[in-house]
Order: sequence, then C-alpha cells, then structure tokens
Amino acid sequence: MSPTPKQARQHRRKAKASDRTHNVNSYRVEGNWHERPDRPAATKTPDKRKAYRIARAWAADGAYVIVQEHTGWDTWKTLDEFDGPALLAEQRREQREAVEDARRTAEESERRIAAAEERDRETAALERLMVRPPVPRDATGRVTARHTAGARL
Repeated sequence: MSPTPKQARQHRRKAKASDRTHNVNSYRVEGNWHERPDRPAATKTPDKRKAYRIARAWAADGAYVIVQEHTGWDTWKTLDEFDGPALLAEQRREQREAVEDARRTAEESERRIAAAEERDRETAALERLMVRPPVPRDATGRVTARHTAGARL
C-alpha cells in the first residue's frame, strides 16, 4: 500500500524558518503628558515604522514616549525614548535664535544701506565741489580778493 499524495506532502514538509512564538513581532508605544499624568496613552502594532511614526507624533505633541519591542511571554525591551517637552523646548529655542538672527541680519543690512547712502552723499558733495571753478588763493589759503569794490592790495 502506497501513501496517498497528501500523506507524502505532509511527510516532506519542512518547519518554518521564522519564529512561531505568538506576538513576538509586535511593538508597544507608551506616552505620558505632563498636562494629564493620570491619563497615559499606549498602543500596540506589529509595524515598527508605524510605532515610530506614532511615537514622533506624540513627542511633537509634548509627551514623554517610550517605544518597546515584544520579546515574548509579556516581556518588553525598550528600543527608544523620546522626551517630548525637551524636544519642544529645543524647537522653541531654535525658533527664537532664528528670529534673533533675522533681526541681526536686518539691522546689519540697514547699517550697510545707511553707510552706502552716507558715502553717496559725500561723493555727490565732492563731485559738486570739483565742478566749481578754482578760486585764486594766496599762500595763507585765503581768497585774494576779499571784495570787489576798489580796494588796492
């Protein structure tokens, strides 16, 4: 009596190479907010990217977030921690610095514009002076003719 095709396949089947322990490939995200410490949030997902996306969103909202990986038998290993309040404080500090840099840049450009306008005014005054004909002077630097009415020198 020969084995049926179904029995032959069962005999030749190999065990799966992946781990078959339940829920080992899941991730847990826990978040706590300072404004509401009595209402923490937690979510589980088998998708690691989704877990990190949720963690970043909660941290941007101001939560202290812990991302954990399931290691089997209701044990969890911490992968990452996000300090949302510290991240928000850092963002606010960077924004203040950016505003301060923009203000300093604007003041510096205003100073440069004012200096350029002053140089232009000085250049225009010098050009007007150079257009006038020369005045005869003696060695003292005074104009030789103090007046034009008949005085003799």
